[in-house]
Amino acid sequence: MRTQSRRSPRTLFAAAAVGTLIAPLAACSGAGGSGSAGGSSINVLMVNNPQMVELQKLTAAHFTKDTGIKVNFTVLPENDVRDKISQDFANQAGQYDVATLSNYEIPIYAKNGWLHSLDAHVEKDTAFDQADILPPMTRALTAEDGKLYGEPFYGESSFLMYRKDVLEREGLTMPDKPTWKQVAALAAEIDGSQPGMKGICLRGLPGWGEVMAPLTTVVNTFGGTWFDKDWTARLDSKEFKEATRFYVDLVRKHGEAGAAQSGYAECLNNMTQGKTAMWYDATAGAGSLEADGSPVKGKIGYVPAPVEKTDGSGWLYTWAWGIQKASKNSEDAWKFISWASGKDYEKLVGEKAGWSNVPAGKRASTYDIPQYRKEAAAFADVTRDAIANAKPEDPGVQPRPAPGIQFVGIPEFTDLGTKVSQEISSAIAGRQSVDSALKKAQKLAEAVAEKYEGS
Repeated sequence: MRTQSRRSPRTLFAAAAVGTLIAPLAACSGAGGSGSAGGSSINVLMVNNPQMVELQKLTAAHFTKDTGIKVNFTVLPENDVRDKISQDFANQAGQYDVATLSNYEIPIYAKNGWLHSLDAHVEKDTAFDQADILPPMTRALTAEDGKLYGEPFYGESSFLMYRKDVLEREGLTMPDKPTWKQVAALAAEIDGSQPGMKGICLRGLPGWGEVMAPLTTVVNTFGGTWFDKDWTARLDSKEFKEATRFYVDLVRKHGEAGAAQSGYAECLNNMTQGKTAMWYDATAGAGSLEADGSPVKGKIGYVPAPVEKTDGSGWLYTWAWGIQKASKNSEDAWKFISWASGKDYEKLVGEKAGWSNVPAGKRASTYDIPQYRKEAAAFADVTRDAIANAKPEDPGVQPRPAPGIQFVGIPEFTDLGTKVSQEISSAIAGRQSVDSALKKAQKLAEAVAEKYEGS
């Protein structure tokens, strides 16, 4: 029986998300216990990324000192924090007032009624200056009902990083807006140009947010898509196969050793240590490459994400703040978000922790701060332009049934993307052909599509 396939997209999102994300809520409390009805404290559950850890260090001496609101932080690794957030928010347990959510989760959570709309807070808090938030970020954190449910803490897109000195020594020139075919030709030319240096580093590590993130942007610009507008799975299409073969062949021929086990962290290390001449990945990587003490500081060039059939192909991602619908402290929660994602916080980080640590990629005004522009001169404008030009609603050459550039904005994608990534990683490792990997991947995608066809 296929009654589920006749539901509306909104109902499907709700049903699928509950089935995918709900888990029994563990009988344990985060730091500080449950939310305070008195409003003198809030509980924040967040990922343990360096920018968040810095925020935790600065909160008591600045936010709490100024507002009197104590913030009880629970800080966990990404996989763990996603699980804990989904448990608490799906059950509307109200244990946490605020959580770090990405532009993948926020529209899904909003559709299920798990989040507090931020529009009224934004309207009253004119000092926050929502117009200063980069428009793609605001759009990505706005749900189908037209309401805003998240504020970005920092944002990123993707671009190509390359060793300027290596290309110059080989008499090669990087185009201002390269195609993937041009990148592949350059990778072949510079592979082995220095002892132990490979032409390019590309993620091969399994994970919907690892290998599938860059690969999906390649699929988009080669003319492919996970699903067409009618929810027909298209992983066995000519375009999807061409893009995947290109990616797998490139990393196998001219990519890093152990590519099937290489993710963002491994490619960053390879680029920093001079083991690779090019790297296509998150714009956030540039801050580490240009940091004081980096062996490649000043040697890297940055150009937009390579393309083929589209004008751009950079992804869009943000760690953002969302307020749980069940929170009894929404006013204090907003005050925290307004501070953490505000202009003054960026200046505070620059002064206290160094301008390279500023959580950038969300505000237009960040790129007008002289100190930040000096620190990030090599990559600031390319990053800003990549984010500004990202098109999560229209990332390819055909209409899509759900938003997303490097992901498909449906609850099932975490599982689907991870399973498909395992097949792709196996092909990168040489354990199976791309055709074999995509044949299996197509069946996985078809099973998901059945839930949405005819909606």
